[in-house]
Amino acid sequence: MNLLAVVGSSRKGKATDTLVDKAIEGALSKNPELKVKKIYLSDYNINYCKNCLACRDSKTKEPIALCAIRDDMDILNKDILDCDFIILSTPLHNGGVTAMLMTFFERICWTLAKPEGRYLTFYGCPTSRTDKKRKVISIITNGSVPPIYRIICDDATKLINTVTRDILNGKSLGSLYAGAIENRGVEYYFKKAYKLGMKLT
Repeated sequence: MNLLAVVGSSRKGKATDTLVDKAIEGALSKNPELKVKKIYLSDYNINYCKNCLACRDSKTKEPIALCAIRDDMDILNKDILDCDFIILSTPLHNGGVTAMLMTFFERICWTLAKPEGRYLTFYGCPTSRTDKKRKVISIITNGSVPPIYRIICDDATKLINTVTRDILNGKSLGSLYAGAIENRGVEYYFKKAYKLGMKLT
């Protein structure tokens, strides 16, 4: 079984990165044989989606539709296909995910999903190109806003849950909003991150 941890922060060793490590520890405590790959999106060459729609309009039966752009997303798409469990993480930027994580989400949208989903009377929503089921957790960090005010400042979790369901064919097992870290310290959330990681396996 494979666990892919995606770090959407460029600050290695800081809050988001550290809490991802704690979640990984929790997952390994339940399944020591788990194969873990942790990636920092900042280490990869990920270009912006050009909205050419080549991937969306692809009629391929393969689990990945070919993107018109050749860059490190070719590697990351394969990593996603191979994994059974995913950790998605980001600090809040302007209430949402970081630019690098948003770019990642935009690039996987139609490569890993096809426009055959339905919402009420509308047809053409993303639905996963693969039947493989995945389990997903998310970690959201914020330096100043405490969890009590999460509802007014966290738009990231809703987006992550939508990507999980519609693109990754995943089930969200929970999210950790680690807020007010500048006052509380990241250590305050270690146990919560560990327990969240345990849910994966």
